[in-house]
Amino acid sequence: MFSWMGITKVGGSTIMLPAAVAIAAWLLAARAQRLFWAWCLLFGSALLLVAASKIAFVGWGIGIDELDFTGFSGHAMRSAAIIPLLFYLLFQQKTTMTRQLAAVSGMAFAALISLSRVLLDFHSVSEALSGWVLGGAVSLAFIWCAETLPRPVLNRTLMSVSFVLLLAASFARPIPTQLLIDKAALLLSGHSALAAESRRHAAEKCCTPPPNQPAP
Repeated sequence: MFSWMGITKVGGSTIMLPAAVAIAAWLLAARAQRLFWAWCLLFGSALLLVAASKIAFVGWGIGIDELDFTGFSGHAMRSAAIIPLLFYLLFQQKTTMTRQLAAVSGMAFAALISLSRVLLDFHSVSEALSGWVLGGAVSLAFIWCAETLPRPVLNRTLMSVSFVLLLAASFARPIPTQLLIDKAALLLSGHSALAAESRRHAAEKCCTPPPNQPAP
């Protein structure tokens, strides 16, 4: 049965972060050192940018009120950075057209996850869209690197084991990434938890239409 909550769960840290580690492991096992470091640099930079945008809002109230933007959606970024690459690497030994179609399919699935974040009121459109674009930039940059370098021969047994472990991870308890970000923001800013909570409620209030009035 189709469930938006089920769709959005796929983009959570519990599944996506192990998937990112799996990609790194596949590349290392294939001795694709340059692609390994490219992946670590690209994805690591995107993670830091997402965390920085959220810390800036929680700690100092830095955001874009007009766009209802309080930070990049981590679910959207992770999905768009990782899922296209999973699909792309699965078809690594196929034709260029097949690899491209696989990556595009991954971006479409990531867009569905990003949409779920908006429909479930976890993020605004700007937060989900910007996260998806950021993650897409990561996956496209990696694919560009992969297409210009010798094609690695990935260990299919390792890939199969990885997917089994990812399936098991989907039943694990969610990683409290937002709580960790909140604590880091309060530690860095020196502000109280009450002040941060007030900013969050103010952001939600400014973007919520009054009762019986349509949203703009």
